[in-house]
Amino acid sequence: MMKAKLTISMRLYLSVLTLFLLFAVAFIVFQQYREKQYKVSTLNIHLQDYNNLLYEALSAKDKRSTEAFLSSFIPRHSIKGLRVTIVSRGGRVLFDNQRKDYRDMGNHSGRPEIAQALKTGTGSAVDRNSMSLGHDYFYSATYYPSCGIVIRSALPYNNSLLRSLRADQHYIWFALAVVILLTIVLYRFTSRLGHNITKLNEFAARADHGDGIEAVELAGFSDDELGDTAARIVKLYLKLGRTQQEQNVLKRQLTQNVAHELKTPVASIQGYLETILENPNVDDATRRQFLERCYAQSKRLASLLNDMSMLNRMDDGADMMTFEKVNVADIIFTVQKESQFALEQKGMTMQTDLPDDISVNGNRSLLYSIFRNLTDNAIAYAGMNTAIVVRAEKIITPDAFNAEYPSLAVKSNFNQPFWHFTFSDNGTGVPPEHLGRLFERFYRVDKGRSRKMGGTGLGLAIVKNAVRVHGGAITVCNNKTGGLRFDFTLKQS
Repeated sequence: MMKAKLTISMRLYLSVLTLFLLFAVAFIVFQQYREKQYKVSTLNIHLQDYNNLLYEALSAKDKRSTEAFLSSFIPRHSIKGLRVTIVSRGGRVLFDNQRKDYRDMGNHSGRPEIAQALKTGTGSAVDRNSMSLGHDYFYSATYYPSCGIVIRSALPYNNSLLRSLRADQHYIWFALAVVILLTIVLYRFTSRLGHNITKLNEFAARADHGDGIEAVELAGFSDDELGDTAARIVKLYLKLGRTQQEQNVLKRQLTQNVAHELKTPVASIQGYLETILENPNVDDATRRQFLERCYAQSKRLASLLNDMSMLNRMDDGADMMTFEKVNVADIIFTVQKESQFALEQKGMTMQTDLPDDISVNGNRSLLYSIFRNLTDNAIAYAGMNTAIVVRAEKIITPDAFNAEYPSLAVKSNFNQPFWHFTFSDNGTGVPPEHLGRLFERFYRVDKGRSRKMGGTGLGLAIVKNAVRVHGGAITVCNNKTGGLRFDFTLKQS
């Protein structure tokens, strides 16, 4: 039969409690020893004072004999039961108030307190048995070199002395009360710890088995730092689960959009080629027309695949791209020159208000894709006889800029100067309900018109990702006077 396994909270409780009890016992024993030593020291000082008093009295005594003087002095000035012995430097007993035959007592130079007094001036002994009287005494001896004598006073080590030297017991009860109080506090703490660990263990088990977990279960954790940490772990798990579900939905949508976008050009190419193969006698003009349409659809297909490849590179390998110092003004002028024919066909103009040198540490290909896609988007949807305006401004102190463009400031969070670009047109603009989704992949405001224009639906998604790769942020809005306006930031090199 298996033994019940102790929980981690109980093991922690027992371990800390054991250490604390050991410390408490050690403290009590040490405190008792220290208090007893203090009382012994105090008693020794008291007896030493008596020795000094007796010596001073001996020094000032009258013509009476020493024995007669001591026999009258000691009863008047001593503690009850006090024994006084005077010993010469050589160890011979000169006087003892409790032995009439003190002259017959043996040599006392070997007594511990006497030997210590002769060596250091004072000496004491606790609970030493008297060889002459056969009782236990507390001795305190003082050596007076000028007279060559040692005065030793002693108290019988009886119940009365034991009580006076016994340590005070009140602090022991106080220590026990503190131990009990801290034991209760420790138990409450470890119980809460065990409760949170049990809840986390249940959560982990349910998560491991794929069982549903509701946010309401967070209420079961204790209201402290540990409970907050445990609740955050569950919240992160729930958030991760929701994010995973959203990603799965986006992946399915992306797969469907890719399949749909690929289906149209592939079906067109297949239809034209099938017509040519099934009608070998078709005239050259029709055959050429069909082949030209197949070529146009293949170009659209290649463009779609290139755009998807670029997005994948930015998603998966942005850190592996080569960055260098790039003059963005040169790129904008290149795009303007390449788009001039398309602009003229629609009666559009492209105006630039740019410094000569716009230095950015970036990837030239991605920076080109930003302005090329924005320009192609404006040409396709701004309308006839409209104008495109591109501006750039260096921002050195970002406080005012952050106040005017909080969405860009929060995402950019630059600690160095940066460039603020504005790309706008005075065309038809976009209905407000569509503005928030313009950067989504394959999203089109007018799907039929977009496909006629030959767009892939990925241009603005590429723009947003390219800006983010360069540490910036981008927003879009309708101009008050009409048309669409993009604001974005790029770090200065």
